[in-house]
Amino acid sequence: MIKIDIFSGFLGAGKTTLIKKLIKEAYSGEKIVLIENEFGEIGVDGGFLRDAGIEITEMNSGCICCSLVGDFSKALCEVAERFAPERIVIEPSGVGKLSDVIKAVRRANVPDSKLNAFCTVVDAKKCRVYLKNFGEFFLDQVENASCIVLSHTSDAKKVEEAVALLKEHTKVTIVTTDWDDLGGKEILAAIEQTESMQAELEKLAREAHEHAHEHHHHHDEDDDEHEHEHHHHDEDDDEHEHHHHHHHEDGEECDDPDCECHHHHADEIFSSWGTETAKKFTKEGLSAALSALDSGEYGQILRAKGIVDGEGGWLYFDFVPGETDIRTGSPAVTGRLCVIGCGLREDALKSLFLG
Repeated sequence: MIKIDIFSGFLGAGKTTLIKKLIKEAYSGEKIVLIENEFGEIGVDGGFLRDAGIEITEMNSGCICCSLVGDFSKALCEVAERFAPERIVIEPSGVGKLSDVIKAVRRANVPDSKLNAFCTVVDAKKCRVYLKNFGEFFLDQVENASCIVLSHTSDAKKVEEAVALLKEHTKVTIVTTDWDDLGGKEILAAIEQTESMQAELEKLAREAHEHAHEHHHHHDEDDDEHEHEHHHHDEDDDEHEHHHHHHHEDGEECDDPDCECHHHHADEIFSSWGTETAKKFTKEGLSAALSALDSGEYGQILRAKGIVDGEGGWLYFDFVPGETDIRTGSPAVTGRLCVIGCGLREDALKSLFLG
């Protein structure tokens, strides 16, 4: 199976620099074909990649999403057949629309391949200017990306401003950490969405569900045999159907919500809240926020975990009622907070952690 990755981004955003990093740190060992489309006559970045032993098809006479759509589709199939790569990396012109590039790849219908990731590189310092002056093209790159990677992130205020602007148009992971602090594999995991916010929330929900099931199981063992049979669920029930029937001893189905025969499944009462953030935390501030989760003001919090930029070092944390653990760790692609519980007050949680 050939993975096809597309790296979009405005001119000068840093697409080539990011691809170089991934080739060195994440793609090493894979057989790769890079397809570039420079807007102009000369592919200026082809040399270093060819020196690295990577085959390149350069298209220099126009934009990939307009005059070269036909040629591009043909070239894509040709390189797939000729080189039999494990991955094709496409770097289109900075003035191209990502949606058009995606359509062109789909039209090419390369055998035994899959569209793997659509990454857009955004210059944090120029985000507002690009939105104002090149809205149609810039927004197309943002709204069609599966992950956004910020470049030029030395100015924390500019990074926060860029994230706020981008989140008005997308819900995907935005990599806010400086590339020098991250390994290529970490960036690739974000690009391929294997470490997305949704995946993290689902993992946390499973942990909470398992904890509740274990607690419920022990509770059942303490009941008498009659009660145990009374509450038994058919093992063949579809666990993905969040809809459960309850029966009395005589086999009649019970629709009385107040009847004590009713048990609630964990996934019927749990809810989750999560957010990604470039905010920098102090250890003291984070500790105070986590301690506040026990107050009941934010709902019944059963579990929380995350990783945030701690200014002097990244902070990893875990929370269960009455117990908090905060420790230092390596940088992540961006800060992330996840909370699982019942009756969560999301606005209050957002205010607690993000101010």
